Amino acid sequence: MADLDRGIYEHLITEQLAERLRQVAPALVQHDKIELADAPDVLSRHIAGLARRALLAVGGGEDKLARQVELANRIAENIGRAEPRAVDNADQITDAQRLLHAIAAPPTPPAQPTFPPRPTTPLSSGALLVNGRHQPRIGHEVTHEMASADRVDLLCAFIKWHGLRIIEPAIRDLIDRGGRLRVITTTYLGATDQRALDRLAELGADIKISYETRTTRLHAKAWLFRRNNGMTTAYVGSSNLSKAALVDGLEWNVRISNVEQPYVIDTFTATFEDYWHDPAFEDYQPGRDAERLRTALRGERRDEASTEIANLDVRPYPYQAEVLADLDAERKVHGRWRNLVVMATGTGKTVVAALDYRRLHREKAVDSLLFVAHQEQILRQSLATFRQVMGDGSFGETLVGGREPQHWRHVFASIQSLHRREIDPEAYDMVIVDEFHHAEAPTYARLLERLKPRVLLGLTATPDRSDGGDVRRWFDGRAAVELHLWEALERQLLAPFQYFGLHDDVDLSQLRWKRGQGYDPTELDGVYTGNDARARMVLRAVRDSVDVDRMRALGFCVSIGHAEFMAGWFSRHGVRSAAITSRVDGAGRQALLKEFRDGTVKVLFTVDLFNEGVDLPMVDTILMLRPTESATIFLQQLGRGLRLDDDKPCLTVLDFIGGQHANFRFDLRWRALTGVSRRAITEAVRDDFPSLPSGCHIQLDRVAKDIVLANLRSAMPTSKTGLVKELRLLGDVSLGEFLREAGVEIEDVYRSASYGGWTGLRRLAGLESSPGGQDDRELGRAIGRMLHLDDPDRLDLLARVAAGERPETGRLWDMLHFDLWGPNAPLSQRGERLARLRAEPPRCAELRQVAEVLRERIHRVTVPVDGLPLKVHARYSRNEACAAFGMPNPGSLREGVKWLPDARADIFFVTLVKSEQHYSPTTMYADRAVTDTLFQWESQSTTSSASATGQRYIHHAARGSTVHLFVRETRIPDRDLGAPAYLYAGPMTYQEHTGDRPMRVLWELRHPLPADMYAAARAIAA
Repeated sequence: MADLDRGIYEHLITEQLAERLRQVAPALVQHDKIELADAPDVLSRHIAGLARRALLAVGGGEDKLARQVELANRIAENIGRAEPRAVDNADQITDAQRLLHAIAAPPTPPAQPTFPPRPTTPLSSGALLVNGRHQPRIGHEVTHEMASADRVDLLCAFIKWHGLRIIEPAIRDLIDRGGRLRVITTTYLGATDQRALDRLAELGADIKISYETRTTRLHAKAWLFRRNNGMTTAYVGSSNLSKAALVDGLEWNVRISNVEQPYVIDTFTATFEDYWHDPAFEDYQPGRDAERLRTALRGERRDEASTEIANLDVRPYPYQAEVLADLDAERKVHGRWRNLVVMATGTGKTVVAALDYRRLHREKAVDSLLFVAHQEQILRQSLATFRQVMGDGSFGETLVGGREPQHWRHVFASIQSLHRREIDPEAYDMVIVDEFHHAEAPTYARLLERLKPRVLLGLTATPDRSDGGDVRRWFDGRAAVELHLWEALERQLLAPFQYFGLHDDVDLSQLRWKRGQGYDPTELDGVYTGNDARARMVLRAVRDSVDVDRMRALGFCVSIGHAEFMAGWFSRHGVRSAAITSRVDGAGRQALLKEFRDGTVKVLFTVDLFNEGVDLPMVDTILMLRPTESATIFLQQLGRGLRLDDDKPCLTVLDFIGGQHANFRFDLRWRALTGVSRRAITEAVRDDFPSLPSGCHIQLDRVAKDIVLANLRSAMPTSKTGLVKELRLLGDVSLGEFLREAGVEIEDVYRSASYGGWTGLRRLAGLESSPGGQDDRELGRAIGRMLHLDDPDRLDLLARVAAGERPETGRLWDMLHFDLWGPNAPLSQRGERLARLRAEPPRCAELRQVAEVLRERIHRVTVPVDGLPLKVHARYSRNEACAAFGMPNPGSLREGVKWLPDARADIFFVTLVKSEQHYSPTTMYADRAVTDTLFQWESQSTTSSASATGQRYIHHAARGSTVHLFVRETRIPDRDLGAPAYLYAGPMTYQEHTGDRPMRVLWELRHPLPADMYAAARAIAA
């Protein structure tokens, strides 16, 4: 028996393979479990292989085909015996000689039926077409595919007239037959022929165009030929719609069949639908948009970007909608009307502010507006944005450069123009301050101290100033919203980065460390300044990583002396550099910045963050030459290079990593950089960050990775020992104070039942002396399973019950009862269990504090539903949801669907990521959001449209029943916290369905999905 080759596998362990594995040392073999969600596909591939092997082995002469069909029927019969609900006699092959090839439309006498031409490649097979000899041309196949298609989707970067001419007759036939053609294209490079798009529109095609090619970056070329009978096919490859691509170019295109690879077709369909509904792709109507398209194509050919404000799309992108939802919750849930928004430059802060004002204005919460900025150009751009959002070309007036408003209701003013004016403190309902990091300056401070608006909105990319000031003091010490970096990167609003973590041989582990302050800057300065070996290594890394002659780099140093040392070292070794520090006066600084912009100076070394109005979009390299623990400062340093620029394909980041003090926390920066949860950050580092935004890359050298992983294991205060140590240092504080001061999340306190929750930690730290009663341990575990609560009514009930109040009988109490005592605790024992809860005073106190913490972190406004104790967009466990519908034994539910006849309701529990491996191509798009109000859902595998269940789904509205959706991203449990809760998406209405056993049903949600869940449920990144 041959030895197994080294390498990676994905084989089921059969008897034969098991025997071969016995010959391999166990230490050399790696196994993984079969994912439940993937098992049907894994096992069916195995069975299909066995069936094919058996069919090939069938002997015989002329009756060979009949014998193969007989064997296939026997296989199906045996499967039916094992699972009769899925396979029955209807699946038996009855004609051993023929395949059904086509069904023609009934002709009009005396005409004869006509059958459409077929593509050369069988409909059930995939293929690779390379326009080679003895292969059909892609153009030939496209026209023949279109002849039998009911709908066609085309995605390509550009469309040429001579390519369109080849397939125009096929398009005309498709449209004349009542078919539909959808086209998505771009103005990329100005390569599209406007004449071709106009002709497509004339033929009846629906067309969408991306005019913003710098951020959209559509390079895919693909066709989808959808047939109502399920024989859908697709082509994905290199061919745009041009003569060269379709006829004689050196093009590669993969043909995909829904029969062979339905999950690839699902991916295509889901992604195309996401593009189609994405605001970045805009409808094209020649009569309305021809001049705009002509200008855009001309601008692309000249490498010019259009700057027409009229082209601004004022519908919020998903990440902007999240910001607006957070602001709504800050005001309506928490009563906080002074709000700071932190968003990276280029992510649309002004658009968010304008949309926020429009919403408040429509709600009649505000009318008068004062918008403050420090530059006339910012004010003009902001006024244009507000006019576009408000749909009013006369909205607003400027107070800048000697111009005076006439009406003074909506004023866009420079801070200089307001400096000497005595404005009525209550003159403006809403005050918006752009670049709010300037607010610590005396002119801003005086204005803010005087004004008393109902709403204060601050906008900034850099809340932490280089002088140590923090503008959060104007907002009760907190930011209402901080847009995560990865969201802007996914939206391609910032330049992608390539980050290299490099070990620098410097050991900082023995340096002094002060809580809340970190390293002693003087000691760091002593380690880095004058360190020729490290400077040599830094310069070598720069030369190895970037083109020094073309780069524009910023280096962040620990001190003025360190910056001057590094500038001198680089300059002496052939890379002209300078230090910009407080020792450089204003004129000198401007001169150095000019030399940097024109490329004379290659590197600027600094200590501060360049956040005082310096715009350097050409920065393409960041050198991190000091240890930075603060996530905010780390991102601000990184952000100096993330501005988009025409000649900058990406930002290169070189981070020099040495051995760190035991208290230094790498997790803070990595979580901020990637969006990975605290629990998953170690795995992400170990696996080289597999899920980053498009174009981004993180690579740690071996030693740097070891340092980071060791630090993650030791420095995060989330182990029992670490949490107890932190609590002893802080003393007798509340749960909320502990979480803030220790920099941990409430989940860290409850993740392991061995901690005993908050009360358990207090006992271990010597701050709680009571031993706890008989239910203490069970209640500690129960509280850990309630951390998803985000409905204010439920949290109020929890706090009242914990304070000794007896609640009124109702389903809210039922839900709380199951939360505290488990899904099998009889409802008849509610009163008895309430008495047992009150016999545990420390746990009651803990519940009150937990309710306070959970209420504080509510970040969305929820919507009540008539007749149910549920709030749309709040989160619920499956037990809680079932109890809300009156189910007395929610623990009995084992599947993801439930019909409750007493409530006349179907409830669906959907997990978007079916596999624990996160990427599973066969299951990814079964359940997904098509738009924020349309959701595609796949039924159980045995449900057909003719069944009683299928008919109930289709006719639920007429029959007076309701359908409700609960959705979550993943089912992976977070240790003792249990499985993630579901977001209640609310009631929904049947629209249409395709397929049988399973059915794929399209539902319309009564309420749009929140932006974060919509982003998670879409097929593409938001």
